[in-house]
Amino acid sequence: MLKLFATCPKGLEYLLRDELAALGAVDAREALAGVHFNGSLEVAYRACLWSRLASRILLPLAEFDAGDGEALYDGVAGVDFSAHLADDGRFAIDAVGATRGVSHSHYAVQRVKDALVDQFRRRTGTRPDVDTERPDVRLNLLLRRERGTLSLDLSGAPLHQRGWRRGHGKASLKENLAAALLLRAQWPAVHAAGGALVDPLCGSGTLLIEAAWMAADVAPGWKRDYYGVDGWLGHDAALWQRLRAEVDERAQHGLTALAPKFFGFDEDAHALEDARHNAQQAGVAGFVHLHRQSLAHLKRPQGCEAGGLVITNPPYGQRLGDIDELVPLYRLLGDTLRQEFVGWQASVITSEADLGRAIGLRANKRYAVYNGALECQLLNFDLAAAAAPAAPREARPLSAGAQMLKNRLDKNRRHLRKRLEREGVSCYRIYDADLPEYAAAIDVYGDHLHIQEYQAPASIDADSAQQRWREIVRVAAETFEVPRERIALKQRYRGKGGEKYGRLAQRGEYLTVQEGGLQFLVNLWDYLDTGLFLDHRPLRTRVRELARGTRFLNLFCYTGAVSVYAAAGGAASTTSVDLSTTYLEWASRNLALNGFTGAKHRLVQADALAFVEQDRGEYDLIYVDPPTFSNSKRAEDFDVQRDHVRLLQQCVARLAPGGLILFSNNFRRFRLDTEALAGLDIREISASTIPFDFERNARIHRAWELRRS
Repeated sequence: MLKLFATCPKGLEYLLRDELAALGAVDAREALAGVHFNGSLEVAYRACLWSRLASRILLPLAEFDAGDGEALYDGVAGVDFSAHLADDGRFAIDAVGATRGVSHSHYAVQRVKDALVDQFRRRTGTRPDVDTERPDVRLNLLLRRERGTLSLDLSGAPLHQRGWRRGHGKASLKENLAAALLLRAQWPAVHAAGGALVDPLCGSGTLLIEAAWMAADVAPGWKRDYYGVDGWLGHDAALWQRLRAEVDERAQHGLTALAPKFFGFDEDAHALEDARHNAQQAGVAGFVHLHRQSLAHLKRPQGCEAGGLVITNPPYGQRLGDIDELVPLYRLLGDTLRQEFVGWQASVITSEADLGRAIGLRANKRYAVYNGALECQLLNFDLAAAAAPAAPREARPLSAGAQMLKNRLDKNRRHLRKRLEREGVSCYRIYDADLPEYAAAIDVYGDHLHIQEYQAPASIDADSAQQRWREIVRVAAETFEVPRERIALKQRYRGKGGEKYGRLAQRGEYLTVQEGGLQFLVNLWDYLDTGLFLDHRPLRTRVRELARGTRFLNLFCYTGAVSVYAAAGGAASTTSVDLSTTYLEWASRNLALNGFTGAKHRLVQADALAFVEQDRGEYDLIYVDPPTFSNSKRAEDFDVQRDHVRLLQQCVARLAPGGLILFSNNFRRFRLDTEALAGLDIREISASTIPFDFERNARIHRAWELRRS
């Protein structure tokens, strides 16, 4: 049984004691900024790998008088270092505290080094070297009350360094403090009840990632590649490898089952860039939704009926601005919690009592914590249930035209119902300008509606068009019994350059929808397209049927839905190419949501045409669905009519013997240049790729199969 000590930030001692006991520690008892405990070497290793709260795990080697430099030297010299460090090894020393005769940490480190080096020189004539970055052995010296305690640092580097972070935000939390806040906020219980997590001021994403790892049973040491045991002579490598294998197995299993219910928002684009990188490195990019948005626009995420936790680390006024300037921010936070998150839990950390009071909510729990040397409070709020809604007003009768629209929607629902149920389709088009006077497309996404206005006929004046638009929204809502907050609207307006769609939302809300036994994230509000092309449903099914054992390439991959289908069909590998970082992150989420992660599912940010011209890989199945036109500062302009021959010829160059290209586009006037593509076996398959709910619009896209003759 080893005697051990785990250090931690002040205020976390009781939480750490309970955590270590759960990991198998015996006689765990709290001390100032740490916990004493006993345990086997396995318990010590588990503490290194699994403690979310500890800063370091120390194995004390000796305690001695250290009133002056000589006493310190003699005490250290009494330790047999040959049991811990090889003659040609590397070591480092950390020193904290002071005594009357050893008042500077630099002097303390020097005396410890002298004693260690002199011992090796006397025994072997050689000496180990100092390496402050990644030593074989790291020693820790604590000086207090004229005594010194020399310990072996089994962690090697601070345990809050999880291995996924790039940079730090202006006031980012250490990871172990973030974990403590989540525990104090009862996040494990909220997650177990199906709740979501929202951080409206997420910075570099620390709280989101720690919450996701906690929910997925991911060990905080999963991504670390260095520990202080790696070069220690007392190290049990076989035991360590077994425990590391268990860490990896539990992480993979937990992430496969994790729900994408983590939402982070921030106005700082650079902080969000760090957050996206950190989430990717932590393996949770597919589950954490990140969006640039101010607190003033924060709304409760859709699809979170089970409630959840809002937790955030706003600026305190210590480093990021004057306290008086921050009062409006805290007031806005309180107002938003009160209005948007009824029935949820909320937790806010701050160092200033005045800022806490500015939130305007009564905290049901307060916890003292330290962010570094700064004393703070974590305020927990239980947001009360909302009052009962007022009785609905009696609806006005429908106009004759609106009644016709309702009749058409009812007819379409009856016509499609049995087939939708038989094929398990939950996302489909229910109406596509069937009545010219009501020029819109209405799509169903589970329990949400997406309504997109078409250009009204020239014979209809603007006032009439606006009235009919309102009738479309009302009739759709009543027919499907969908509340207004679950309806996404895309309305056109007249401006310079003709008609165009108005400014889209910036809600950052994603829904998880089902198709073909798979799950996909859609965003109905923030983009002109939703993330899932409904008319491509048969094409996606075709890819799954063809994909088994293939090396699959998806050019202009958009949100990666087709790559998910290929992976589900048993593709040996998938490569998804798009120029947009936003779409690639979305594709990563979709793949991860369905359990497809790792090196065999590659995401490439590149211009698709440039990629296929420069790539030297070979693919058995290539899917190409380019836009009609694209211009970007990062790539050449692309015109599908002008450039499709060049694009397809380069795809052929990458095609394995017996391979197949599926080519599709939605340019209504497109003509495939078969003469320029002579030498290929080309077969148009458009008719078989139009889904039954798009029968009224049979030319919504065209598709071909291409093979070498």
